[in-house]
Amino acid sequence: MALYYFFLYTLFSLSLSFCGTSAVNYQAINDASNTPGGIRFTNKIGIPYTKQIMRTINNFVWTTILQQSDPADQKHVSTMIVYIQQYKGAEAIAWGDNINVSSVYLEGYQGDVKWEFTSLLHHEITHVFQWDGEGQAPVGLVEGVADYTKLKANYAQVGFAEPGSGDRWDQGYDFTARFLEYCDGIVPGFVAKLNKMMRFSFDVKYFEDLTGKPVDQLWQEYKAQYGHVV
Repeated sequence: MALYYFFLYTLFSLSLSFCGTSAVNYQAINDASNTPGGIRFTNKIGIPYTKQIMRTINNFVWTTILQQSDPADQKHVSTMIVYIQQYKGAEAIAWGDNINVSSVYLEGYQGDVKWEFTSLLHHEITHVFQWDGEGQAPVGLVEGVADYTKLKANYAQVGFAEPGSGDRWDQGYDFTARFLEYCDGIVPGFVAKLNKMMRFSFDVKYFEDLTGKPVDQLWQEYKAQYGHVV
């Protein structure tokens, strides 16, 4: 019986250790609560929903997009904070482990602002947890991975690029997301494998290492599949 309880205690301790390694503290702060956009955030979205969806998206990024079941493979983030702030410019900005969302953007959006906000967080939270070759990866590729998350989560907004569109594989955002979707069709888990390779560095040859084809050839074949000539 003593051995049985020792086993349970060990299992419980390991479980706590695992959770502590990968646990993230999620916070949301409305610094624009007296502005039209900040008021809209409070009425239509709210702090509780934001914290809940941050956790959901984080888990989706780890399990589905980056496929990092081992905490050792994950970027360590102890606390992630979403700030609603009054500024003009980008809809949202990820910086370090934090995200700024523009209350001006929330004020002006004409559709379902809660859905649009959730779509936005899929992109920005991916930035928090993805690898970028310690800054060596092309910006367009980094942004493409973030938009790939929106695509796979069924949060691609109206006007999202159609398959086969775009001028370059690293054009960024939805254009590169569609190309990554194509690559994932060739090599299942392509985005997760590419992300793992980009932990400390980046080389365009990673595409060839994973698929057997140089990235320019992949791009030409991708365009041809959808009737576009490069």
